[in-house]
Amino acid sequence: MESVQLPGTDIRTSRLIAGCMGLGGGWDRSRELDSSLLSQARDFLSAALDLDIRFFDHADVYAYGRAEEVFGRALAERPGSRPDIIIQTKCGIRWAGEPPGSPHRYDFSKEHILRSVEGSLGRLKCDYVDILLLHRPDPLWEGEEIAEAFSALRTQGKVRYFGVSNQNRAQMEYLQSFLPFPLVANQLQMSLLHSDFVEAGISFNQDSPSYPDGWEGVLEYCRLKGVSLQAWSPLDRGALFGQSASEGSKSKAAILLHAMAEARGEPPEAIALAWLLRHPSGIMPVLGTSKPSRLADCARATAISLSREEWYSLFAASRGREMP
Repeated sequence: MESVQLPGTDIRTSRLIAGCMGLGGGWDRSRELDSSLLSQARDFLSAALDLDIRFFDHADVYAYGRAEEVFGRALAERPGSRPDIIIQTKCGIRWAGEPPGSPHRYDFSKEHILRSVEGSLGRLKCDYVDILLLHRPDPLWEGEEIAEAFSALRTQGKVRYFGVSNQNRAQMEYLQSFLPFPLVANQLQMSLLHSDFVEAGISFNQDSPSYPDGWEGVLEYCRLKGVSLQAWSPLDRGALFGQSASEGSKSKAAILLHAMAEARGEPPEAIALAWLLRHPSGIMPVLGTSKPSRLADCARATAISLSREEWYSLFAASRGREMP
């Protein structure tokens, strides 16, 4: 497995990130932790480590906290393994009805950030997390308050580094202006079917397609400032691999993707991930599967090098129109 050094940190870890949202039984509030969920977490952790994937992505809301809890139990069965892996979690999303009468919302208040981290550490059975991301932008955020929370967590040794998710350049610049240490990551939706991060670089001053507002300068800022880019849903929940792949522009992209995979004798998932890895911004895909066999297929991506022509062919097929 290819390893990378995260800028601004002492972290060297796998290029691929194992996403843990699929653990804990999913989005069923009534589901309780049982032996089957713990077995799933054990198998997932073992498969990832066997593939040398050592970066694990969580969020306090995944499976309503059960994803962190079941992972923490599986990890606790491996004494001494914590220093060998990277654990990242997120905070900021709050569900409706918690407390009663409240709406679904985002919360970057100091109180909530500190409380969320304490909850995550308890469920993960860890003394610290390596990276904490703010999950989705909170319109009511105050930079000073976030900086106070981050500084307290860092001083207490509970969080080593900090980043964001789903934020544009201006939001990153605003938050960074309050921090005495660098933001180290931004996790964004990036894939063959969500390629606005590429489109923003080629469609400026063009009438069609419309310019993807929000992406302007994001990649350039991150590359200049050493902010690692992480791609969530890099395989679009399997949209290029199932029956829905026959719809519209997805059909062309799916046909070409599978043809490239067959020609190379590789899984199509690996080709789609290799497309992201080929971008010079150093994108780190967050794998959404919890199935060991699919993890293995995805891990093949780091051994695949796409040519410039192959990369552009896939991009053109997925965007469904000629290059401007």
